[in-house]
Amino acid sequence: MGQERTLSLVIPAKDEQDNIAALIAEIFRVMRDYPDFEVVLVDDGSSDQTLNIALRSARSVGGRLVTVRHDQSIGQSGALATGIRRARGTLIATMDGDGQNDPADIPALLQKVNTIKNPDFCIAGYRKNRKDTAWKRFQSQLANRVRDALLHDGVPDTGCGLKLFPRETFLRLPWFDHGHRFIPALVRGIGGEIAVVEVHHRPRTAGTSKYNAWNRAWAGILDLLGVMWLLHRTRVPAISQVADADTVASTAESH
Repeated sequence: MGQERTLSLVIPAKDEQDNIAALIAEIFRVMRDYPDFEVVLVDDGSSDQTLNIALRSARSVGGRLVTVRHDQSIGQSGALATGIRRARGTLIATMDGDGQNDPADIPALLQKVNTIKNPDFCIAGYRKNRKDTAWKRFQSQLANRVRDALLHDGVPDTGCGLKLFPRETFLRLPWFDHGHRFIPALVRGIGGEIAVVEVHHRPRTAGTSKYNAWNRAWAGILDLLGVMWLLHRTRVPAISQVADADTVASTAESH
């Protein structure tokens, strides 16, 4: 990875007051030697003390924490977009706020960046050994198989919150509610490269998931059709030459 690259970790969170303090402290312990590292926490309309507790935790360990609060919840994808637009890092890592992603996996994702030449890319985490219920694992496996068969994004676990990509790449993507599940497909759609890194997964120890079978299935079908249309209609130009007419003219006159 080039020396000029900096990293922001963006965390969308809603009603995670019982998980966020330990997660913030753990993140800054893992990343304490990474220069200019910051965490951007977007409180997506929590009704509890998620934001205040996160701030206290960051102050206790001396980490740079940027916080943004939505007055009302707009969902995980909207919170991610808010955080990424506020972030100052050239690279963006994302993570869920429930503590099930392991911050110790972030260095592995950063290491993978060194193998990628394409300026647009997404490194996606793969929770090979998920610590969810059997019913939730079945839903996820089915959804991933259908999505991969139709979109061919090459990612076995697109719902994994751990991902890493350039901020500029993200800002080029079309965005919509639940778009976070389609980041690899959208990056591939603009000619980007996709890589997968196996990551740890931990059981949720407090709080409740914001998703259920119904809202995941309905939104998933609708969004899958929309992304198929987007990819079908996307054209990526192969630019062979760029010239500035004024510069060319000045150069010619000086000879």
